[in-house]
Amino acid sequence: MSSSTDWKRAFSDYPGPYERLVRAADTEIGAFLDFDPSRRTNAAPGSVSGGDDPLADLPFAVKDNIAVRDFQLSCGSKILGDHVAPYDATVISRLTAAGMVPVGKTNLDEFGMGSSTDNSALGQTHNPWDLTRVPGGSSGGSAAAVAAGLVPIALGSDTGGSVRQPAAFCGVYGLKPTYGMLSRYGLVAYASSLETIGIIGADPATIEETLHSAAGMDERDQTSIASPRGVRVHSAGTSETSLPARAAFLAGDLDLDEPTRAGYQRFRSAVEELGVATEEVELSTTEVAVSAYYTIATAEASANLARFNGVRYGNRPIYAENPEELVRRTRSEGFGPEVLMRILLGTYVLRSGFQEQYYQRAQKIRTAVRNELDALFEHYELLILPVFPTVAFPHGDAGLSPFQQKLADRFTTLANLAALPALSIPAGVYGGLPVGIQAMGPARSELQLLEFARRLATKLPVEHPPEYQESICDRILAGEGA
Repeated sequence: MSSSTDWKRAFSDYPGPYERLVRAADTEIGAFLDFDPSRRTNAAPGSVSGGDDPLADLPFAVKDNIAVRDFQLSCGSKILGDHVAPYDATVISRLTAAGMVPVGKTNLDEFGMGSSTDNSALGQTHNPWDLTRVPGGSSGGSAAAVAAGLVPIALGSDTGGSVRQPAAFCGVYGLKPTYGMLSRYGLVAYASSLETIGIIGADPATIEETLHSAAGMDERDQTSIASPRGVRVHSAGTSETSLPARAAFLAGDLDLDEPTRAGYQRFRSAVEELGVATEEVELSTTEVAVSAYYTIATAEASANLARFNGVRYGNRPIYAENPEELVRRTRSEGFGPEVLMRILLGTYVLRSGFQEQYYQRAQKIRTAVRNELDALFEHYELLILPVFPTVAFPHGDAGLSPFQQKLADRFTTLANLAALPALSIPAGVYGGLPVGIQAMGPARSELQLLEFARRLATKLPVEHPPEYQESICDRILAGEGA
């Protein structure tokens, strides 16, 4: 696996080969919507930043619902199209201050609404393990770019599993931090009380360095909180952070496909080999979490997406008789069917007479989820559960229906409802497709989760897609693309 030092050397010393090789590889994958490594730096090769930070000169990709100055900000939607961001999100400002270089914007389900990235209006992204299958969603472009070795690290957003699920489908790590750990300033809002920017990477150490540079309070985001608790894992691999004493696994028939069931069992065996005691637990809120999540998320989407009305920015019809027709045509022509469906559902549950029946009841379930997990973490340091009940499914009608995809979010939505951190960890490859299992911890336990993943990698090493065994970095340093 390429180190950060290798990546920095390959990117900064060989910018031309890097760009050519990524563009060539991405013609098959479709991870990027906007790719231009030179757009944010005019420095001479070998001195992109000149800084001493361990992240200096490291390229990274950004999901196209996070603002990066001078790059497009489309949210995978026709309604924004080729809109260009005039400013940087806070996380981008902090990472570029550390010397990292944003090289492009990645594909996503429109406005982050989906589990496949097939809901993008601007292109299709394929899973590097099998190009006939989805990379997951909604951060599918970011996960595919990391899995194919186009970048070592990528940012996504996680509202109900949108970082962890594509990371699991593509066989890489995906961190959903504690709510507020990473500022949401510059993240296009979908469901503000649930979503957070997340990090996808090929190894826990680089994710940790990225988190360390990006985390912290932000005066422009009143929901932001202080950096994570714990001791950082240093480059030498030493840490004072100990392994958890006890980890809880979900009990009962979880209705998993065979590869995911095998991965879950293998994951538990690997945890026990590390000396961690495991016990099975039941969560009473698991089966109702998805209903509560979609009620709250669609209600917030209905309010947040009201700003896309064809007046201030984005695409608009050439002609409209009056302001009402302008808004109607802008939204009906600009939004895809999944986004329209969620806006309609959210508007419905917020209607007078229905709020108590749906929205307020969902908020009570959310409180119950949070209370149940808080009680669990009084006895266990970790909760281990699947990310998704299946491996990556095929594109189109051969895959899961939109309704089946929503029901399958039952494992990931828990962390969003409770505002807790969770990390998708590769658990092996079964039948040619990777399986990811997630570890969830109490609030601000990101460093403990990443240290747990680092030690678990000795038992469950990361595997790479057959066609992408060598990253772009490896190929450049081997002399290819010159």
